Amino acid sequence: MCVLLLVPACSASSTNEPSLAPRAAEAIDPRVPIADHADTSPVDRALAAQLSELVNSVRAGVPAFESREAEAARLAAAAGPVASESWIAAQQALSQLVEQHGVTTKASGDIDALAASRLDSQHWIRPADQQAIAAAAAEVTAIGNSQGAAIDRLTQKLAR
Repeated sequence: MCVLLLVPACSASSTNEPSLAPRAAEAIDPRVPIADHADTSPVDRALAAQLSELVNSVRAGVPAFESREAEAARLAAAAGPVASESWIAAQQALSQLVEQHGVTTKASGDIDALAASRLDSQHWIRPADQQAIAAAAAEVTAIGNSQGAAIDRLTQKLAR
């Protein structure tokens, strides 16, 4: 009698194996083109205004940076040994140059924050908005890289 009770236990499946039947996704022909429903709307006006303001603030800061760079370069060329009065004056001018560079780095961070907030609130960025953000970021980055290189040159000159 015990043997009869064990027979059904041997035939029952104890695992939950997936079915080998075809799935719906396997019926889709991969050669079929996907319809293009790209968003062709223009750049969001509020975003465009914010980006323009940020880029313009960086552009407006370039003459001040160049003026401070010229002064820092002049003082660095005339700087004496480390910790001398002339070296300290050159370091102070370099600090003012770095401070002016902060206008560019802040704008770069603000552009990134605009993109992040779009992603956070909308879970995506429309193509036109993405292009506007990328263009603004590229311009600010180019100015920032140039300014950063000038700061590096003067820092190395004073590190001798």
